Amino acid sequence: MELTPQQIKKLDPADMYTRIYEFPKQLQEGYNLPIRGDLSTINTAEIKNIVIIGMGGSAIGGDILRSYLAEEVAIPIIINRNYGLPRFVNQHTLLIAASYSGNTEETLAAFEQGKQRGCQIIIATTGGKLGALAVENNYPHVILPAGLQPRAALGYSFGPLLQIMERLGYVSRQGEIVEATCAYLSASRKKLGMNIAEKRNAARQLAAKLKDKIAVVYAGADYYDTVAIRFKGQICENAKSLAYANICPEFNHNELVGFDFPPKLVAKLVVIFLTGPADSQGVTKRFKIINKILTEKKITTVFLKAQGPNRLAEIFTLIQFGDLASYYLALINKTDPSPVHVINRLKTALEKMN
Repeated sequence: MELTPQQIKKLDPADMYTRIYEFPKQLQEGYNLPIRGDLSTINTAEIKNIVIIGMGGSAIGGDILRSYLAEEVAIPIIINRNYGLPRFVNQHTLLIAASYSGNTEETLAAFEQGKQRGCQIIIATTGGKLGALAVENNYPHVILPAGLQPRAALGYSFGPLLQIMERLGYVSRQGEIVEATCAYLSASRKKLGMNIAEKRNAARQLAAKLKDKIAVVYAGADYYDTVAIRFKGQICENAKSLAYANICPEFNHNELVGFDFPPKLVAKLVVIFLTGPADSQGVTKRFKIINKILTEKKITTVFLKAQGPNRLAEIFTLIQFGDLASYYLALINKTDPSPVHVINRLKTALEKMN
């Protein structure tokens, strides 16, 4: 049943739809955000690894950067989601602290360790404690536009990181790639918008298939692995619906065996394969065989293929599709896609325990 504009506005008072639909503009703006402070203080000749610290929506930009630059940057890029840092992190580490609020306790704790170990530091935040530390210590930093849910600020969490990598000389000509990506996203979203009926809208069709189901999202390692994590996270946060993700070929060695029991739960699954030109022949072959196995078990499967003029566009077309599908599922579930009350409850309880 189609919802009226009034019903949609009631379900989505914070207008998450516009945040998702206007992502191409946000990505371009994010890439162009000014870097404050002196970036020349970063001595790239001394850097042996890059560690991005962050949590949730603030960390996903780093995940995408790692995936996108998998074959471009010659030193490791690590995403650290924890209170502490690996032992190898030291003065030869470029530590990028990413916290949208600036008050994420795990990120602040890891930042303090990195500071004590003499890391070269760059900060990306809207402000908060981390923003104050950036100014106090004169670190190069990017001030992100405030007022969004972190997961709705992906263009702002990813764009500045890519600009930093380019400014430091790890990659080149990213401005042209970002521009082409945004143009492609702007064109492709027209087929997935709210004004396009379900029978002609693939994102709405997927949302309908996920009603009262559990999504299991699979992708190949490297370029599309982060997309699977984002896809899962958006279904959980926007639609308040359980979803899971894993990476091929790893899940073939364990999880694939688990599609027998419990039978009532297995019948509730919808397996989504995220594919694209960057997939290895091995992954492509495996997905074809796995699809046959799951279909024989009468499990619903869906294939989504990344498209675009470059690798960045391929990554973000899948993300854009997943974001919109999760939004439409929220409407089907008659739930507001913006708030994450249970996460806020957890944070409040943790603050009381400190």
